Amino acid sequence: MKRILFVCLGNICRSSTAEAVMKHLVREAGREAEFEIDSAGILSYHRGELPDPRMRAHAARRGYQLTHRSRPVCTDDFLHFDLIIGMDDRNLDDLRDRAPSPEACAKIHRMTDYCLRYTWADHVPDPYYGGAEGFEHVLDLLEDACSGLLQQL
Repeated sequence: MKRILFVCLGNICRSSTAEAVMKHLVREAGREAEFEIDSAGILSYHRGELPDPRMRAHAARRGYQLTHRSRPVCTDDFLHFDLIIGMDDRNLDDLRDRAPSPEACAKIHRMTDYCLRYTWADHVPDPYYGGAEGFEHVLDLLEDACSGLLQQL
């Protein structure tokens, strides 16, 4: 079984959406038994909250139901998951700082490294302080990157 953890700052927009998109793609491919998929945030100030209502609305229009409750990354995540995928450089730096070993650090990857169409993208931007187009752009990037990730696995 391949265990994947998606990580962003607060776990209420990008990583929770990546989790839902990846689960959807895995389900469509009939490969659910092969994966464990979760998401977490660098910070814990949204612990227990559902994803941002704007993100949930945009995702729902594309058929994704975001039901994950925010949680912070913990040390056990580095031991349990095979891939820990951050959305931007800040997430990656924070994850590397928290990694308990070189082996754990080697599990950390950038979400956009899996993009097939948006190969120019170097991060998934945080849509929290923007408008509708930001949430749609995040969904575009995550659908592309999750498709690429599934192809590699």
